[in-house]
Amino acid sequence: MTPREPCFHTSRSCKSPNCLLLQIMFRCPQASGLECLAPLVCSGEETPDPIPTTIKGTIPAWINGSFLRNGPGKFEFGTDRYTHWFDGMAMMHRFHICEGNVTYSSRFLRSDSFIQNSEKNRIVVSEFGTLAMPDPCKNIFARFLSRFQTPKTTDNANVNFVKYKGDYYVSTETNYMRRVDPQSLETKEKVDWSQYIAVNSATAHPHYDREGAVYNMGNSHSRRGFFYNIIRVPPPEEKAAMQDSADLTGAKVICSIPAADPRKPSYFHSFVMSENYIVFVEQPIKIDLLKFMLYKIQGKSFHKVMTWEPQHGIIFHLVNRHTGMASEVKYCTAPMFTLHQINAFEDGGFLIMDMCCGDDGELIGEFTLENLRRNAGEEMDEFYNSLCRNLPRRYVLPLTVDERTPLDQNLITLHNCKATARKTKHGEELHNDELLQFGGLEFPQINYHQYNGRPYRYFYSCGFGHVFGDSLLKMDVHTKELKAWRYPGLYPSEPVFVASPKATEEDDGVVLSVIITPREEKSTFLLVLDAKTFSELGRAEVPVNIPYGTHGVFNEMG
Repeated sequence: MTPREPCFHTSRSCKSPNCLLLQIMFRCPQASGLECLAPLVCSGEETPDPIPTTIKGTIPAWINGSFLRNGPGKFEFGTDRYTHWFDGMAMMHRFHICEGNVTYSSRFLRSDSFIQNSEKNRIVVSEFGTLAMPDPCKNIFARFLSRFQTPKTTDNANVNFVKYKGDYYVSTETNYMRRVDPQSLETKEKVDWSQYIAVNSATAHPHYDREGAVYNMGNSHSRRGFFYNIIRVPPPEEKAAMQDSADLTGAKVICSIPAADPRKPSYFHSFVMSENYIVFVEQPIKIDLLKFMLYKIQGKSFHKVMTWEPQHGIIFHLVNRHTGMASEVKYCTAPMFTLHQINAFEDGGFLIMDMCCGDDGELIGEFTLENLRRNAGEEMDEFYNSLCRNLPRRYVLPLTVDERTPLDQNLITLHNCKATARKTKHGEELHNDELLQFGGLEFPQINYHQYNGRPYRYFYSCGFGHVFGDSLLKMDVHTKELKAWRYPGLYPSEPVFVASPKATEEDDGVVLSVIITPREEKSTFLLVLDAKTFSELGRAEVPVNIPYGTHGVFNEMG
C-alpha cells in the first residue's frame, strides 16, 4: 500500500482511501449543591521525618513497600500567587507499609524552580498557567528587555514518579526530570533529556516492557518540521547497578512521526502500548508555535498557546515497537480529547485500545485555582456542569488493512464488540464501544505488571461526580459490572493496584488510594481496599493536610 497524506474531517468529507474513521457520543449528567474544594488546593507543609499513622481495620501484613505520590503542593511565594493548579510546586509523599504498620513522610522537590522562587520570595520561573513577572527591582528599560529573553524551562516535576534503569525520577512534561531517593524523598540531580537524545520534552507516563526497557514519547522541531518521537531506554546493565547517578545511556529515538501541521502540533500527555505496537494519538488540542514564540512578549502564560480545534479529527499513528516502522495506514476518528489510556492489547488481527476520552479539549485550561476555589452551591455547580467529563471508550484498529481490503464494509469481526471500522473514500461515520457512564471517569489503573499490553478484565479509577474525583470505581470490562467506593465529602486519589504475593487471579490484591476531605482539618488517610470485592480492609490515618495530587506508584523495594 502506498503512503497517503493524513486526513482531517468531522463529517463525510474525507477523500483518503486509507482512512479508518470511528465515532462515539455521550451525555454528561448535571449536578447541584456541590461543596467547595478550596482546602484541597491549598499549600501543604513538609513532613520530612516519617511519622506514625493510626490504623483502623487491618492493613494486610504481606504489603511491604512504599506508596509514592506526587502533585502540586505549594501555590504561592511571597505575595505572588500561581494561577493554575498544574503550576504548584511539586510535593512528594511516601506511605511506607510494613507488617501491617504505616508511616508517612513528605518533601517538596528541591527543583531549581523551587529554590529560585524561595530565594527571591516571588515567582521567578514561569509555569504552565503562570507567567513570571520581571524583577521589580530592575529599571523600566531592563524589565522591558526581559520580555524578549527566552523563558526558563521549569523543572518543577509535579506530575508522576517514573523509573528508568532501576532509579526513580519525578517527571513533568518538559525536558527535565529530577532523580529522587524513594526512601528519603531527597532531591538528587536534574536530568536533561536533550543531553541524551534529540527531544525537547518527554511525557510523565512512560510504558515498561517485561524485559526492563522503558518507552516514552517526546517532541522535537527543526527546519524539517515538527516531530513526535518514540523513545526507548534499554534495561539497566549489571555493572552499572551500583552507580549512584542518573543513567539514560543507550536511549534512542526508534520512530519520528511528522506532525500533520508543523505550525500547530498536537499536545499529548501519554500514549498507547500493546505487546507489539505503540499508538500515538494525534488529537485536536493544538500548540500554536507562532504564539509560543511570542507568548512572553504578549504577557501570556503557556496554556494560552494551546487551542481546542475540533475541526480536526483524530489520527491514530500505529508503530511496530520492535522495528520502529510506522504503519502506512492512518486510522482516523471524530475529534476527541484524551489524557490517560487504560490498556491496549491484540486479539485476532485487531488492536483494541481502551482510553478515557472527552469531547472538549478546553478542559485543561479551566483548572485554574480561581475556578477550583469557587464557593459551594451555585458557583461550583456552574463550573462543574460546564466541564466535559471523560469516560472510557474502546477503539478497535484492524491490523491487516491493505490494497485488497474492500471499501465500505465493517472490518471489525470480534465477538460482542460494537465497534466498527471501514476503509472508505468518503469518511463514513463509524461507531465504537462506550464502556461506562458514571458522572465522569479518570485516573485509570490496571494490574500493570501482569496485564499491561495483554487481554485484561478489570480496571480501577476515580469517578468524577465533582471537579475532583469523589469515588473509586472497579470496572469489569467483560460484564460491564461496576463496583464503587464512595462517601460524601471524601475525595480519593488515583487508585494503584498491588498484587498479593501468590496471586493466581487478575484482581487478587489490594487497591491503595489517599483520601482527603475539605470538611475537616488534618483528616487524611491511606485507604486499602480488597481489589476483588472492593470492600475496605483498613485505613491509616495521618494527622496532616495533603493537597489533592496527580499520580503515584507502589515501590515494592521500599
